[in-house]
Amino acid sequence: MLVAQGFNMWLGEMLRRRDMSQKDFAALVGVTPAAVNAWVNGRSEPRYEKIEALASALGVTVADAISRRQPAADRSELEWLFQRAPEDGSRSGGNVAAYAFAANLDVLAREATQNSLDERLLDDRPVEVRFLLHELTGRRLQDFLSALRWDSLEGHVRQAANPGQKAGRVLVDGLNELKRTERLVLLRIDDYNASGLTGPDYEDGRFARVIRRTLDSDKAGGQGGSYGLGKAALWGASRFGLVLVNSTLSEPREGRAQGRMAGRLDLPWHRLDDLDFAGPAWFGEPDQDRANTARSWWSDAATAESLYLQRDDPAPGTSFLVVGAYDGSGSAESLEEMDAQLRKSVGSNFWASMVGGERTGPILRALVGARRDGRPVTVESEIDPHEYEPVRARAVQAFLDGRTVEALTSRDDVLQAPIPLKIPELKSGVQAGGGGHVSHEAVLLLTPTDEQDPKPDQLTYMRSSRMSVRNRRVGDLPLGHRRFQAVLLAGLATGRADPAAVAAEQFLRAAEPPEHNDWTNTEDLTATYVRGARQSLLNFKKAADQAIRDLLRGQEDDSDIDEGPQVLRDLLVLSAPRKARAQGYPTVQAVDGHVSDSGAWQLRVTVKLPERAESWVLAPVARFVVRSGSNIAVRWAGTLVPERDCELTREGNLRFRQGARRGVFRGVTDMTSHPVKALMSCVEVDVPRAEEQDR
Repeated sequence: MLVAQGFNMWLGEMLRRRDMSQKDFAALVGVTPAAVNAWVNGRSEPRYEKIEALASALGVTVADAISRRQPAADRSELEWLFQRAPEDGSRSGGNVAAYAFAANLDVLAREATQNSLDERLLDDRPVEVRFLLHELTGRRLQDFLSALRWDSLEGHVRQAANPGQKAGRVLVDGLNELKRTERLVLLRIDDYNASGLTGPDYEDGRFARVIRRTLDSDKAGGQGGSYGLGKAALWGASRFGLVLVNSTLSEPREGRAQGRMAGRLDLPWHRLDDLDFAGPAWFGEPDQDRANTARSWWSDAATAESLYLQRDDPAPGTSFLVVGAYDGSGSAESLEEMDAQLRKSVGSNFWASMVGGERTGPILRALVGARRDGRPVTVESEIDPHEYEPVRARAVQAFLDGRTVEALTSRDDVLQAPIPLKIPELKSGVQAGGGGHVSHEAVLLLTPTDEQDPKPDQLTYMRSSRMSVRNRRVGDLPLGHRRFQAVLLAGLATGRADPAAVAAEQFLRAAEPPEHNDWTNTEDLTATYVRGARQSLLNFKKAADQAIRDLLRGQEDDSDIDEGPQVLRDLLVLSAPRKARAQGYPTVQAVDGHVSDSGAWQLRVTVKLPERAESWVLAPVARFVVRSGSNIAVRWAGTLVPERDCELTREGNLRFRQGARRGVFRGVTDMTSHPVKALMSCVEVDVPRAEEQDR
């Protein structure tokens, strides 16, 4: 007799999925309908010798029947099922979350790697993240499209490819590129030692949050992101908005842990064969309980291989396949360029995560490679953090090894200083670390850099997984100071996990915008903490800057004066000025505007001008603001209109009156250059100096 519990529930589910009656099943197994009824209702269980016949009747393996696990789906059972449009006539032009970031490989690598680090499973080993580009042509391309069921997708993609919409223009370009080049680039992102897409298909869990939902984040301990936007970068990096997954689960489901697969396609609203579709579609087994819905399936090795989603290690984690991967910025087009862009992004954003010390290892291991039709184009290799950030990596490694010093005696020394962070009370009244305000002690690291460093005197913020949140130049430094690099470790990045560090993680997480590129006053911060949260952030940053100035005083760079009498060397030490002089550049003081009925931005711009003997000649630029990456410049419609203390030059720039401290002009944006509709955008104006011939 079988001893595992739940056989009756397993058998009932299999019969329901096969749409098979108890009577028909009894005939196939060679038992009476009464016996089957007893099995389904839990009154008895089949004898062992009946298992082979039972498995054959259900079309599952004997192992599936013995272990009561869900069987692997046959590839012929897989379908793409599209969500029907709502009856109220509302439409969506695409997944709005995808527009929170620029569609480029730099953003994709940053967001995907951060998400993998957030799901780190075992603390005694790093998360391994692999980026593998694979270009398919010829027979390989046709076989992949066949396994993908492209014939059932292409009609929907073509109908959604509306050149009047941003998402539609990307689809048009993707279809044209596929036809013109007869090639398709896949980007597979694997992580190992991660949680995997656990949980049910529809209810709360990792799988549903990634595959089913938008703007849903529930990461434990205040780590990682809080917006649920990062995963959208995967779909945004696909020319077709198409991503497949294969996950090995850290918590088994339905008796299985390996090979949970699914696919999601994000299209705008479209109409096909007189039917209206909302846009999203899912790839998997049709769910008999939910109309037009596909659930995840358990895949066999052959299906995973045909979809280029085979995993090389049984360790838990997830493989994401971005179909039609591209760099939306246009800066990386060939496989070699895309490979280089991925390496640069991971190396520059996660160098500290990949640094290990004598007492603790790295928390991330990252590899990148590229292939064309199975043959290597670039060798898959591990990213070395010391190659991308040699000075700052040295500082973090010294901290991990406990080798920081109190005074700089060589260019390899690392100074360490505590930086206080006062965390305000939560509006909920519940605060990690006790009631009221909590004080956390962050760690500042400072180390000298050499004359060849193109960006010296920088401070890098980081928390939790040691991703670089922001790099910025420190101002008002002592005259004659040593060139340096500094790192501010806060929250769990300090290596402590006490309540104050956890509270700091939650506070700084709330202070990060969706692109995770600063600690600033956000809506989340205002909604979560009592008044004073913004000031706490400002005080924290000011304390870090002041600590750097204090560490540098008495640490003047004497690399060029370490010979000669001491009395002469003492004369060359200069005192620091009280305040650094600000460089004078024109700035935009105010921008007023609105979107006209025609769909263009109509702007009135006030420019603040520094005092200068000559007149300023400026070439104003309007840009559409994006969440991550460079903002997108748009053209002016016609010429700019001077309004106060300025005039138009023959080249179309603006010359401001000599001695004027402010000037005003008006302009209208050219709708044909808009990346999205003006009503969906924010706009900024910059005022760079024009070429000399305009003077």
